[in-house]
Amino acid sequence: MRIVIAEDDTLLREGLNLVLRGEGFDVVASVGDPAAFLAAVEEHRPDVAVVDVRMPPTHTDEGIKAAVAARRAHPGLAVLVLSAYVEQSFATDLLADGARSVGYLLKERVGRVDAFVEALHRVAGGGTAIDPEVVAQLFAQRRADDPVERLTPREKEVLSVMAEGLGNGAIAQRLFITENAVHKHIRNIFLKFGLTPDDQTDRRVAAVLHYLERA
Repeated sequence: MRIVIAEDDTLLREGLNLVLRGEGFDVVASVGDPAAFLAAVEEHRPDVAVVDVRMPPTHTDEGIKAAVAARRAHPGLAVLVLSAYVEQSFATDLLADGARSVGYLLKERVGRVDAFVEALHRVAGGGTAIDPEVVAQLFAQRRADDPVERLTPREKEVLSVMAEGLGNGAIAQRLFITENAVHKHIRNIFLKFGLTPDDQTDRRVAAVLHYLERA
């Protein structure tokens, strides 16, 4: 898997480089600013880009803007964004044009190599990888009139784990329920969100995006 890293902190950038190379990934470029990142994506056409949210010159949202621009220029590009804090608006900006092949993790997760590598594989495979802390804070901010509030407590649990990017088997293991129960809860979520079968739409992705966008 070919990866481009965009991180302005030299120590973290080099640390990511070492970790990923040690796990067998092909790091084709490692850069420290948005312009260099976009140039690297254009040149190397990586499978995944790992991008810091806050980058020069203002250290506000340059990284997320560059990630969105890279995905629009190269629709097949998987992006895993790293942030020091939960920044909800940045998460929803990244997901605004479709929730496939995207991830949003807190930087503290990088030290948990197995989970970090799993997230990379997940987004490279077309899935999502949303940090559990991001999911928890989004749920805490729900409005009373939001459709999510029509879900039962168990359906909310299933949706929160689904938002992290886990499949039915992993959700069942996390919540200590059967896969059949997971399937039933997901079917109910689709019904309550008004998501009917459609050849053009992945209902699982649509449910996660609906949940994230309406926080």
